[in-house]
Amino acid sequence: MRTALLTREFPPDIYGGAGVHVDYLVRELRSLIDVDVHAFGADRTGATGHRPPAGAEHWNAALSTLAVDLSMTADLGGVELAHSHTWYANMAGHWAKLLYDIPHVVTAHSLEPRRPWKAEQLAGGYRLSSWAERTAYEAADAVVAVSDGMRGDILDCYPSLDAAKVHVIRNGIDTQIYAPVAQRDVLTSRGVDLEAPIVAFVGRITRQKGVGHLIAAAHHFAPGVQLVLCAGAPDTPQIAAETAAAITALQAARPGVFWLDGMLQLEEVKQVLTAATVFCCPSVYEPLGIVNLEAMACETAVVASDVGGIPEVVADGVSGTLVHYDGAEPERFERAIADAVNQVIADPARAAAWGVAGRERAVREFSWGAVAETTVALYRSLL
Repeated sequence: MRTALLTREFPPDIYGGAGVHVDYLVRELRSLIDVDVHAFGADRTGATGHRPPAGAEHWNAALSTLAVDLSMTADLGGVELAHSHTWYANMAGHWAKLLYDIPHVVTAHSLEPRRPWKAEQLAGGYRLSSWAERTAYEAADAVVAVSDGMRGDILDCYPSLDAAKVHVIRNGIDTQIYAPVAQRDVLTSRGVDLEAPIVAFVGRITRQKGVGHLIAAAHHFAPGVQLVLCAGAPDTPQIAAETAAAITALQAARPGVFWLDGMLQLEEVKQVLTAATVFCCPSVYEPLGIVNLEAMACETAVVASDVGGIPEVVADGVSGTLVHYDGAEPERFERAIADAVNQVIADPARAAAWGVAGRERAVREFSWGAVAETTVALYRSLL
């Protein structure tokens, strides 16, 4: 079987959970079937690159994306199935289905109707991205949801979809790669006190990840609690400026606030996750939340919002604690995050036990090998 996997992100250009998913899925798929990867950007080891035409830097970003999809589609002759990831590549898969009469599988990592803040980033292009997603989903031969919660969201957003076409295949974690590490230089070089409690956040600066809520919550952390924010790749200049101002205000209000701007290397991320007393995920929307799995695999207790697929990853009271998110009452949510963090930090033995249980859960229930085998079985059912 020869499959084309279509994606915006592929190593070394990974900035979010969808890119992590694609990276590990492709590694496992290639041990089972032939996989051609088509990604945005330059050609690289393991993937053919596609770029928009000259002059597209002046276009709306959504138009530029669709131009890349056209380039991808032109290169897909001869494959037996197309599998696209995120709206960025969905239309390439859809057009390949029409042009070459092959099945198209979509993996849903997020849904445009659940991310209205994308209008800040794309302006009118948000209507184009929403159209592209809807068109591809409704015509796809199969839609993969990365959690049960995500499956419910898909059917809610796109009620005309045949529910039998929506399959749950959860994300995985490589617990050989994500595991506790001894190094701490990425923290000590920035002045973090390893003897004091650490709350860590790793993620993009976007409305979805709730970093603004975490910064607000940190004003209520117990004295002596440090916050390490590994936050970069802002969606827009506006949210970049808002986040920088909020962090500056927090640093003025309390000591022990560290912003590791930009995207860290994997080994650096593992240092942060392992050293943390608590990993905090205050997302307002999260189809599954791979980053919680990464923290759990590094034996760190998790405090997270209860949105989307997060409750399927973080076992409340076993590997962490869940906080109810209500967009109508952001201040209550922020205070609840602070209270949950303070409670975990006040009981180091419980935090350590949750960390151990989290890794055991990650090892036991989330395997990329199983994800790949289930995915190939889905492919074969469509041919």
